[in-house]
Amino acid sequence: VPVVESGGGLVQAGGSLRLSCTISGLTFGDFASTWFRQVPGKEREGVLCINAIGGSLSYAHSVKGRFTISKDNAKNTVYLQMNSLKPEDTAMYYCVAHRYALCPSTWSLGEYDSWGQGTQVTVSS
Repeated sequence: VPVVESGGGLVQAGGSLRLSCTISGLTFGDFASTWFRQVPGKEREGVLCINAIGGSLSYAHSVKGRFTISKDNAKNTVYLQMNSLKPEDTAMYYCVAHRYALCPSTWSLGEYDSWGQGTQVTVSS
């Protein structure tokens, strides 16, 4: 399943970015999607998940109140709106296309999940 992330960049602390993720090759509206991030040398961290009908689940306590996830079924696109960015948000951000409709209570990558090359977010202090 092709997944393409975009929208990353360099931003000052306190700024905002909106990441986009376009997913093709499946019935977009039937499945959940997750954004996760990774810093070199550290484990992947689940950020936010959005289910098939638009409900969301946060996996990262550090982003609550600052990041939101949304989607546009007509555009096969998932968004991650990131506000009040902090230097510790610096990471490569990836979008996952799941093969199930609901967001699991615990984040993990499954055998049938697909994700793209990621988009780099760098927050300067």
